Amino acid sequence: MDLRKLKTLIDLVAESDISELEVTEGESKVRIVKSGAASGQHQMVMMPQQQAAPAAPAPVAVAAPVAAVEAVPAAPTGHIVKSPMVGTFYRSSAPGSAPFINVGSTVKEGDTLCIIEAMKLLNEIDADASGTITQILVENGQPVEFGQPLFIIG
Repeated sequence: MDLRKLKTLIDLVAESDISELEVTEGESKVRIVKSGAASGQHQMVMMPQQQAAPAAPAPVAVAAPVAAVEAVPAAPTGHIVKSPMVGTFYRSSAPGSAPFINVGSTVKEGDTLCIIEAMKLLNEIDADASGTITQILVENGQPVEFGQPLFIIG
């Protein structure tokens, strides 16, 4: 399973009222358990599991406890531009053409930052603040969720 997916799942469990989450993808299986809910201290335990033949019991490998704080990077400084919809993120208007912006680009409010394709419609996402692009948080062609951070404008 992809490390980004694991981080997203850990964050989901940490930020919600869910105490346990189990995900099966292909032949790999991951179980994330939030312990210490009663004491107010949350500790994340990720238990990757391998699926075995039906006749044999499934072996379980337990990873060292992972604190949710370790998985979260330092809070970015600047204005965060978030996705207004679910769709596919594109940095340019067509494959092979130059991206709308790069890290270090200066933008004004209303400048086009990217395109999000949703239901076969291409939606231009405009800057809602002026400044310099300090980070691009999404890869070209990656699916994005509503409210997911896309850019940081410093």
